[in-house]
Amino acid sequence: MFEKDLLAGKRILVTGGGSGLGRAMAERALELGAELFICGRRGGVLDEAAAEMTERHGGSVHTHSVDIRNAQAVDDMVAEIWQGGPLHGLINNAAGNFISRSEDLSPRGFDAIANIVLHGTFYVTQACGKRWIADAVPASVISIVATWVWTGSPFVVPSAMSKAGIASMTRSLAVEWGKHGIRLNAVAPGPFPTEGAWARLMPGSLDARDYEKSVPLGRVGEHSELANLAAFLLADQCAYISGAVIPIDGGQYLDGAGTFGRFHALSDDDWQDVGAQIRAANDADKRQRD
Repeated sequence: MFEKDLLAGKRILVTGGGSGLGRAMAERALELGAELFICGRRGGVLDEAAAEMTERHGGSVHTHSVDIRNAQAVDDMVAEIWQGGPLHGLINNAAGNFISRSEDLSPRGFDAIANIVLHGTFYVTQACGKRWIADAVPASVISIVATWVWTGSPFVVPSAMSKAGIASMTRSLAVEWGKHGIRLNAVAPGPFPTEGAWARLMPGSLDARDYEKSVPLGRVGEHSELANLAAFLLADQCAYISGAVIPIDGGQYLDGAGTFGRFHALSDDDWQDVGAQIRAANDADKRQRD
């Protein structure tokens, strides 16, 4: 299905590419011959991932420690990448999320999600897009959203709002930038367990096995399945696909609106426990960054 060296000669940036789904997509692109750039806030995680990926597949992986919430830092990173030549592909994967009752959200909690998902994704896309237009370079952009762009979802309202904005950006820029040969598509994953996201969306007091019951195919997704879809969309062989938002969720969103609707059954004490576990996961991440 995927030819060897399918992405040879392509320079591809993956935000949040050092772990989880971002790493899976980045590694698949590297395996298929791309020159890879990965960015994220945790430099040590990026460097470790780059070393492991190149040991496994060879090729070239460049790391950039950057907070995509900072527009100037994003533009500086993209300018540095462009010194070696233009990018040909971008995967907007960096995100943040946690479950919470909306009445318990602080402005800071809302901004923590929206500033990464909505603002950060636009900053990276625009920084690349204006250079592609100036250099007359065709390119492909993939943004990772969620099936909540169609249904909404309780208890993750900042993410649902932000992901819907990215889906709208995808459709809008597919039209605006199409004349420049720039394709934009979005992928909406269902449940794909990752260590970081699961600690905030399925803390230990919640049974992740029940999550699978909401998927008609009866299972969660494999990282390789998402990585293969991303590779397909990056490839020149499907260059007529633009402006699409593609679900990859085992049919879950068709079977009920909102991923976390079943959490209506949680008590006040349950929510306090969930919040404590999410704060512990955040503290662990902060210690790792420091």
